[in-house]
Amino acid sequence: MPFISVTRLHVRSVRYFPQFAWRTAQIVRQTKRASGFLGGKLLREARNALWTITAWQDEASMNAFRIASAHGAVMPKLLDWCDEASVAHWHQETPELPGWLEAHRRMVSEGRPSKVLHPSPAQLENRILVPQPGRSELTLKPAPQ
Repeated sequence: MPFISVTRLHVRSVRYFPQFAWRTAQIVRQTKRASGFLGGKLLREARNALWTITAWQDEASMNAFRIASAHGAVMPKLLDWCDEASVAHWHQETPELPGWLEAHRRMVSEGRPSKVLHPSPAQLENRILVPQPGRSELTLKPAPQ
């Protein structure tokens, strides 16, 4: 049964955004080649927030990706770079990606905050802004094997 992962990160300062953008590009390449990756999309919002939705064959595939290579290397940096972070996961019958509003609904109802060293008031209150689709969106497909 496909496993869906939704994340939202907010970069706390434009000072960190160049490094964040570079690492995001590396992670996008890693994602497309990852074993068990079924598809995904990213949404970069004007207010320095990034949403991701990814579909995986199973939870084990997502966990292997999460700790490997570029993604595994950047996770400790996000503790300092971000002032808001949250994640939601669920299994569903099909690998079809949910829309951004459904991802937000799931994040609010089933998600959890991730640890950050400099939490914003929104992070402390677990307040997650509704995503603004149409800003800067990227669709990810698995690389041909």
